[in-house]
Amino acid sequence: MTPTEPLLARGPAAPAAVRPPLPVKMVIAGGFGVGKTTAVGAISEIEPLTTEASITEVAAGVDDLTHTPRKTTTTVAMDFGCITIDPTLKLYLFGTPGQERFGFMWDDIVEGAVGGLVIVDTRRLDDCYAAVDYFEHKGIPFAVAVNAFDGRVEHSLEDVRWALDVSDGVPVVVFDARERGSVRDALLVVLDIALARTER
Repeated sequence: MTPTEPLLARGPAAPAAVRPPLPVKMVIAGGFGVGKTTAVGAISEIEPLTTEASITEVAAGVDDLTHTPRKTTTTVAMDFGCITIDPTLKLYLFGTPGQERFGFMWDDIVEGAVGGLVIVDTRRLDDCYAAVDYFEHKGIPFAVAVNAFDGRVEHSLEDVRWALDVSDGVPVVVFDARERGSVRDALLVVLDIALARTER
């Protein structure tokens, strides 16, 4: 019997075990009505979990609906979805509520996240200051994604960077929260800076 015969007698080798993709948590944040729920819904490969509630007359008096007159619901806890980037990586997406009165939930939602995507509406940049400050204070890598409402933005990316006073290390990009590919590209920007930080 030759040295290879015992191996041949065992039959074909068992296929290598396929590892499940690595789970990675990412947060989508921003002010009221900037497109967080829309972005999660556009990219998620599962039916997204949302915690939408109707905007009451009382809430309408608190939340500025000037630029979102057709908005009838708002997130009161979080949005959740997921997307498999490739066979090795799966993103779990958590969208935060936009109103400051729900800010007490943020610490729980953000815990364990590798990074965040802060969505802004250039017509009302004031609404996203809280999200930018939060990620900077926590030291969590993030990118700013300017949502192109009606296919356009009101200010240049340089002006947005200046207005938000974010460092050069924070990417500022334009995207469309309704378009799956556009949301994917914005999330990959966050993933890139998060991975770059771990390699330092």
